[in-house]
Amino acid sequence: MGTQTGAHIVWDWNGTLFHDNDAIIGATNAAFAEFGLTPITLEQYRALYCVPVPKFYERLMGRLPTDAEWEVMDAAFHRYYTEHRVRCGLTEGVTELLAGWRSAGRSQSILSMYGHEELVPLVRGLGIEAHFLRVDGRTGPSGGSKAEHMVRHLAALGSVVEPARTVVIGDAADDAVAARHAGARAVLYTGAHSRASLVGAGVPVVDTLGEAVAEAERLVAAA
Repeated sequence: MGTQTGAHIVWDWNGTLFHDNDAIIGATNAAFAEFGLTPITLEQYRALYCVPVPKFYERLMGRLPTDAEWEVMDAAFHRYYTEHRVRCGLTEGVTELLAGWRSAGRSQSILSMYGHEELVPLVRGLGIEAHFLRVDGRTGPSGGSKAEHMVRHLAALGSVVEPARTVVIGDAADDAVAARHAGARAVLYTGAHSRASLVGAGVPVVDTLGEAVAEAERLVAAA
């Protein structure tokens, strides 16, 4: 990726680089339909989403799903999402932002809680894989926090990336938690979640990915 200046972005995937809100809402409602529960709206999702995901379901159901219910709902979610993600694409302006960050001699990577075996070919198929030092998806059970995954992701990048000069750009409060856990900074983007649900994370919140990159530049310069 050329000469590095030490500034690094770790991008989230779903709802950040990949604009898949419709597929996510449809998949959530497919999971709910397994138990005859009322469908949710995009507004409810944006306001109430949290991790671990069973806690999000608790907010909507009024109780935590049982382990057996979670397994059924999680399987239904992934079946629906896999079918409908083909209609989704990159968030507007992503290709230019990735190219611009890379051409400035800076590095970037992806860390997602979407399954690794599904994520890598999807990134490749969208023609953006070359922009990243590393693309990591989730391995192991779904529904949990990104924090430990972030520590492993940054460690795998080695000495080329310093956590103190790394900014995580994501769309959920858990991205800020993960960044803090790994010694990095974070900027949250309101693409899939409401500003009100993000401001409590204690990091900058922006409404476009262009603003997110500009804020990342500011944070790294101040580091």
